[in-house]
Amino acid sequence: MYRGIECKIYPNKAQQLKIEQTFGCTRFVWNEMLNMINQRYQNNNELKMLSYPKLSALLPALKLEYPWLKDIDSVAIQCAVKTLSETFDRFFKGYSRYPKFKSKKITRQSYLSTIRGNNIRFNDNQRYIKLPKLGWVKCKSSVQHIENSRIKSVTVTRKSTGYYYISLLVESDNQALPKTGKSVGIDLGLTHLAITSDGKKYASQRLHLKYKKQLHYWEKRVARRRLNAIKNGMPLKDAKNYQKAKRQVARIHEKIVNTRKDYIHKITTDLVERYDLIVLEDLKTSNLMKNHKLSRSIASQSWRIFRTFIEYKCVMYSKTSMTVNPYKSSQYCSSCGFDSGKKTLDVRCWICSECSTEHDRDINASKNILNFGLEQALVK
Repeated sequence: MYRGIECKIYPNKAQQLKIEQTFGCTRFVWNEMLNMINQRYQNNNELKMLSYPKLSALLPALKLEYPWLKDIDSVAIQCAVKTLSETFDRFFKGYSRYPKFKSKKITRQSYLSTIRGNNIRFNDNQRYIKLPKLGWVKCKSSVQHIENSRIKSVTVTRKSTGYYYISLLVESDNQALPKTGKSVGIDLGLTHLAITSDGKKYASQRLHLKYKKQLHYWEKRVARRRLNAIKNGMPLKDAKNYQKAKRQVARIHEKIVNTRKDYIHKITTDLVERYDLIVLEDLKTSNLMKNHKLSRSIASQSWRIFRTFIEYKCVMYSKTSMTVNPYKSSQYCSSCGFDSGKKTLDVRCWICSECSTEHDRDINASKNILNFGLEQALVK
């Protein structure tokens, strides 16, 4: 089993220059190989697609033609070619779209490098990591005691905020948690992010409202400084005030994303530790987003991220997760199964006319979701 660990790194000026150079070289190799494949197909569309070994065999000639490719990590260039080959394989199988040319205008840039001996390793106190062609780079990781022998690859990324991160692929042991014998159904909502069939409610953070003023403040300045740069005939990449405001907006968005993910990580870890079976509703978020009055609040909840975290943590910790169709989960009585009909969103509590049981709308829905999941498990 493998897991990904993200760390923030703090490269110096020389290391930043080398990272940017690697971004450019790997992007150049990707575009050159893709252009060659396109021209080859246009000349003769009956030729078979070149495999990764054949594409990789073209790199020495490419380095002779462009000697500056030798100044960066050679493994990163090989990984770019391998990723292109794998992308074509997925395209032919119908799993992905046709590969596109990469652009340096995209603010998020990255490159991949795999382990070769001890070219990627932490120091003793894990405050520095050695990366190919960069040397020792200061880093900050939330996961302690990462064994160097378990590191398989590293992805170096520059995000739109201007900060640099690495993502380590690490081999992980079986982390099975002790069984509790408990099952739970989870209803996802707006007032509360998640409501369990046990009656526990996890509050919504409403981050889109918390940072609304800050975003509005800087977004206005981005628009104004952009217009001023265009009016003065200055390219946007050279407009320092515009770029500064743009990075500030990106940093606010990154803070929102990190805060949300941290909160969802804590909730999902707590649920996986407490229950052996977790049943979620299979929500069609794209349909719910058509409600323009609630679309911003729905997007801020990140229900899909919640589901993704639950699913991969259940696999990691040897627990079980499943999704069910939430059809009429808010209408059925969880006690007797009576269909009470549709209810408007302002109805949060109701009494079953058949068995006189008083229900909290969300808790009742989560109980029905659990019942649907248990029935589905019995059928299987």
